[in-house]
Amino acid sequence: MKTIVTAGGTLFHIAAAQLGDATQWVRIAQLNRLSDPILNGVVTLKIPATDPTATGGVPVQS
Repeated sequence: MKTIVTAGGTLFHIAAAQLGDATQWVRIAQLNRLSDPILNGVVTLKIPATDPTATGGVPVQS
């Protein structure tokens, strides 16, 4: 796990940049006890370790 500081933006963009999958924004939200993916102001976020098996709460299409 690592920590980043960001000024605004969205958890979608952060998940895409940090975890390689925008749908994993839910993992970041849960770890940081956030419910809104839109960030306001300067925010320090914990970023979970990359997990290629995580689907971010979105069902895997088969």
